[in-house]
Amino acid sequence: MSKSVAFPPLETLGNRIMICGPSNAGKSTLALVLGRRLGAEVHHLDLFRHVPNTDWVQRSDDEFAALHDAAIAGECWVMEGNYSKLMPQRFERATGIILLGDSRWANFFPYLRRTLFEKRARPGSLAGDKDSIKWEMIRWILIVQPKLRSANHKRLQASGLPMIELGSMAELNRLYAAWDLKR
Repeated sequence: MSKSVAFPPLETLGNRIMICGPSNAGKSTLALVLGRRLGAEVHHLDLFRHVPNTDWVQRSDDEFAALHDAAIAGECWVMEGNYSKLMPQRFERATGIILLGDSRWANFFPYLRRTLFEKRARPGSLAGDKDSIKWEMIRWILIVQPKLRSANHKRLQASGLPMIELGSMAELNRLYAAWDLKR
């Protein structure tokens, strides 16, 4: 039996929203949908971290931080991604957080599907979309990321920002329905 969750109104999160959570949990799509609803700029941190038209080659830390900091200076934005080293400055500007969660397997299968079978642009993908399956990403999704979940959760809670936590794709779908969001 699924439990009924009452969600606070979207407005309680303000006009600068962070969306955090594991890889392949729906952060990018939710960011686009919320950006449309709020008339906000949408920022995908992976696009700041990685060089376009590559197979996820990273930018320098300084270039990444500069792109991040310029984006959070805006007055109305939705930013998806984690990158905990840059969270302190994001916390200073954000007005609310949505934390997505799911099991490692629920996050792993979309990764396989998008890298092996779906060769189309998706929200948050790099320009040129040269994504390929990588053992380090498989390790990240199945082993590393689950170990970091508790620490990341505590870090987000400690920010003191209003936060909505979703533990599964079913809960995310209920949020879409409650806020009348269209994918």
